[in-house]
Amino acid sequence: MFVMLIHSQGFFLFYVNVILKRGSVFDLRNTMRKFLFFVCLFITQDALSAVVDTVSIYCDCMHKTSQCIVIIPDVYFTDSLQLPVLYLLHGYGGNHTSWNMVAPQLAQRADENHMIIVCPDGGSRSWYLDSPIDSTSKYETYFIGEVVPFIDGRYKTKSEKRFRAITGLSMGGHGALYLAIHHPDVFGAAGSTSGGVDIRQFTTSWELKEKVLGDTICCKQNWEKHAVINVVDQLKKNQLAIIIDCGISDFFLDVNRKLHEKLSSMKIPHDYTERPGEHNSLYWKNSIDYQILFFRKFFDSSTP
Repeated sequence: MFVMLIHSQGFFLFYVNVILKRGSVFDLRNTMRKFLFFVCLFITQDALSAVVDTVSIYCDCMHKTSQCIVIIPDVYFTDSLQLPVLYLLHGYGGNHTSWNMVAPQLAQRADENHMIIVCPDGGSRSWYLDSPIDSTSKYETYFIGEVVPFIDGRYKTKSEKRFRAITGLSMGGHGALYLAIHHPDVFGAAGSTSGGVDIRQFTTSWELKEKVLGDTICCKQNWEKHAVINVVDQLKKNQLAIIIDCGISDFFLDVNRKLHEKLSSMKIPHDYTERPGEHNSLYWKNSIDYQILFFRKFFDSSTP
């Protein structure tokens, strides 16, 4: 039974060998006491590490069930205080498991920063919109009306917007900014890493025309009203804490630079960073650490 509780097989075998070599009952007892102490130590460390939970959320507006990963930090189980929440949105073709594969350090970051991290399933190509051409794709309604209330109802969260943040990669970067700007009463901070923040520049890509927004001629208005670079016109100064980054070899770099320039011209405070990297998981694994730090500082500044 003890063997199953020990992380290191070598650690266990070492103590077995020591016990077998001891000649007296006294030595054996002392050795066993030390062994049991380390067993308790390892069990305690396990009990105080982040828990990765997978939950199912029924989507009433789309009549289906989607899954969601929730990373719960160790402090959640030792402290009665409510915790802030960070939502991470995946990219095109991904699902609720994508972020954990891209950034396996997320559980550790949740522990270090005392926040719950939620990774919902946004569909493989939704762009986190209520599609104007597909009535079965209502991911904005689902996310705001069902996912957020579900998380607040199930977990000990701080439900005020100043303790709720959202970010994402690629399609998820677009989605995070789009949702946060559209719902300033829900989110206090938002980010984007390698985000597709001006979908008008990519009309032939990612099934946007066929499945999400429609033709660029007859449905031009759909493209204009759903592009983040246009949606930011709704922002007010200091309404939302914003962080944006993109790799200098990323095909989304130009649209991110233009978004940065527009926010600057509007005098909207935001963090903007370009660093070496491409549109890939190696870049996102690194960039998310900087964004989590940004959101941690935001949450801390909101605490009385």
